[in-house]
Amino acid sequence: MQSSVQPFSPRQQMLAADYEIYRYRDSYLSEVELHHHDFYEIYFFLSGSVHYTVESRQYQLKPGDILLISPLELHQPMIQTEKEPYERVVLWVSRSCLAALSGEGAALDQCFDIHSPRHTNLLRLDAVSVRRLQDMADSLIEERERKLFGWELNTRALLTRILVELNRRMQEAPVGFEVPDESSGIIAGVLRYINENFNDDISLDSLSEQFFVSKYHLSREFKRLVGTSVYRYIIQKRLIMAKQKMLAGLNPTDVYCNCGFGDYANFYRAFRAEYGISPKEFCTGALRKEGPKPGN
Repeated sequence: MQSSVQPFSPRQQMLAADYEIYRYRDSYLSEVELHHHDFYEIYFFLSGSVHYTVESRQYQLKPGDILLISPLELHQPMIQTEKEPYERVVLWVSRSCLAALSGEGAALDQCFDIHSPRHTNLLRLDAVSVRRLQDMADSLIEERERKLFGWELNTRALLTRILVELNRRMQEAPVGFEVPDESSGIIAGVLRYINENFNDDISLDSLSEQFFVSKYHLSREFKRLVGTSVYRYIIQKRLIMAKQKMLAGLNPTDVYCNCGFGDYANFYRAFRAEYGISPKEFCTGALRKEGPKPGN
């Protein structure tokens, strides 16, 4: 069974409160910028020629590969559509939905845990496991499209099965599918430093001194491996962390100083330039989508 193909949308925000799933096939696609989501992404690669960057990790994808991307990870596909159509199934799951589907002793976000010693974004499974997961994804799309009796119960069950299967496979899956690169160790260290010290005053100069590498070399290799400049990455990471704090209920005016922004005006300008809305508008929209908290 193969689900129908939907027209591609470049938006990076969820419209639904729980999950969305799409099957795309494109013969031409413009460059996708380095970005992140406020939700979890499960990406089933079906065909095409795609080199995928997640933070500093580089993956040359093969048909059947599955990428798992958390809300904290900046990522970007590099697509060559002149060889064959680029086809994939993309499943987005909100934080609240993932939490609601999880059970005691079975937290379904474990497969996305960036702090795990075995953390990897790429699952490269045997053909039988790949086919089973793709069939479940196709069934999930079909149930949502046809909306027959009990479709909501069926979609919830299918989504849970997909997430349970991915967590089981992640516990036993081999790692080390990243494309090797002689600069990846240094850049990974730089990214780790930025992620641990994003609220401090970080610059290209200070990073150059910290890692004993020239500014020119660091700037060039960072751009090549991560897909953006050091300065832009720092700003994006600070904005990501600010969004996490606001989603946790903190007021925008209490967030900026804990995320490396010198004052609220700088935070406001950076946030609006990146997301097209103000921090307060983001908080209002997030509250409306998630709904009232239990007990309120």
